[in-house]
Amino acid sequence: MDSNYSAIPKGSFVELQMHNEPHDFRSQQKSLLSDDGNRVNHPKVIDDFDDLNDDDDDDVDTDVDVDVDLDDYTLVLSKPNTGSGVSGAVFNLTTTIIGAGIMALPATMKVLGLVLGIFLIILIGILSEISVEMLIRFAVSCKARSYGEVVQIAMGRTARVLSEICIIVNNAGVLIVYLIIMGDVMSGSVRHIGVFDQWLGHGFWDHRKLLVLVVMVVFLAPLCVLDRIDSLSMTSAASVALAVVFVVVCFAVAFIKLIEGKIEAPRMSPDFGSKMAILDLLVVIPIMTNAYVCHFNVQPIYNELEGRSPQKMSQVGRITTVLCVVVYASTAISGYLLFGKDTEGDVLTNFDRNLGIRFSTALNYIVRVGYILHLVLVFPVIHFSLRQTVDNLVFEGSAPLTESKKRSLALTVILLVLIYIGSTMIPNIWTAFKFTGATTAVSLGFTFPALIALRISQQEESMSLSRVEKFLSWLMLILAVIVSIAGIIGNIYTIQSSSE
Repeated sequence: MDSNYSAIPKGSFVELQMHNEPHDFRSQQKSLLSDDGNRVNHPKVIDDFDDLNDDDDDDVDTDVDVDVDLDDYTLVLSKPNTGSGVSGAVFNLTTTIIGAGIMALPATMKVLGLVLGIFLIILIGILSEISVEMLIRFAVSCKARSYGEVVQIAMGRTARVLSEICIIVNNAGVLIVYLIIMGDVMSGSVRHIGVFDQWLGHGFWDHRKLLVLVVMVVFLAPLCVLDRIDSLSMTSAASVALAVVFVVVCFAVAFIKLIEGKIEAPRMSPDFGSKMAILDLLVVIPIMTNAYVCHFNVQPIYNELEGRSPQKMSQVGRITTVLCVVVYASTAISGYLLFGKDTEGDVLTNFDRNLGIRFSTALNYIVRVGYILHLVLVFPVIHFSLRQTVDNLVFEGSAPLTESKKRSLALTVILLVLIYIGSTMIPNIWTAFKFTGATTAVSLGFTFPALIALRISQQEESMSLSRVEKFLSWLMLILAVIVSIAGIIGNIYTIQSSSE
């Protein structure tokens, strides 16, 4: 018999959706499974199918009157999930974490001392990994597809809006920091010489704002217009490789100078000898916390993970955490050993001087230029999450950005312009990290994930927490509040002291 219908490919599924039905997150506890394991959600359809299948042994009676009007539903054909593999997900998540935050870590060693500093790098990394696993576990259980959705399920729409504002402020702040670093390294600053000045002498590249604008238009904008995060897997892999080159060079130079006896004895513990030292101590922990924040990109990366499951994503998170802890500890130790009390808030600017070893000039160029290329490749990954969050907040209920090229392009242009303007107004990365670390970074990395775990576990018995998980959730929540309050107080006193 002739038919106008074609067969549905194996591995695909069909979803029936109500026209114009409001989206109710709390009703998404039941699901249908397609033959490729993906979940299909619609509570009314599920309930109606449950009524049809109460007794599997009975013959189907075609005359049964079922209160389901198929005209109320649209037919949606979904393709099998063919996203990125574990390696691609690890590269994207690592790229999200290892950005400009790594540049501030050597300066935190100057304040905390090596022993406490390394201990906190490891501790915060472990707590961050635990919070990522909790976040993905409850997001998958609630069938949330973004950070904001799982926050809304746990705590309501007001909390979701607050979390999305935190993501916007945090990510915009991070991207502004990237542009500040690019400007510092290429054009120089008050106390440091830029790469182009060393290569070519004075020229138009001395105009920092103009040079940053050229980099944004020529290099950053083309990467930022991509509409899928798995499209950035290769650039993420390259950025991780460049970060590793930076760490290896720093560590090798520090090791050579240590053997030659050219390194001063480092501070092993914090300095409590002055009021300013104590204020610095209050603000550096939020800065270290800021270095591990990746939670806003966990769900987009999970959504595009091939054969996705919470267990597979946990594997991605653990590999990423180990890699980041090693990179961070190596950078913090070697950077502080190299420059000691002269370590800048952006250690990259320290590499404009003679390192006291052979090939010093070449190594300086490799470190600075290599890390600028790293930031260029990291920039679009952070921008992706920023654009998605702004779209969810401003255009809620609209078609996905992948289906609206014009809206995606318009958002990209507007955000890049605002980020560029911000980079011309903020003086240095230490100032930016102090505030985002004490507010948005702590909230996204620890406060919201802990609250999500505690609230949803109370609402759903099937998702209850073990005693250890409950203890860790409360520990993260309490530590996040303490760090946030201490950081804000420290920032306020620092500003007052500077004005005096």
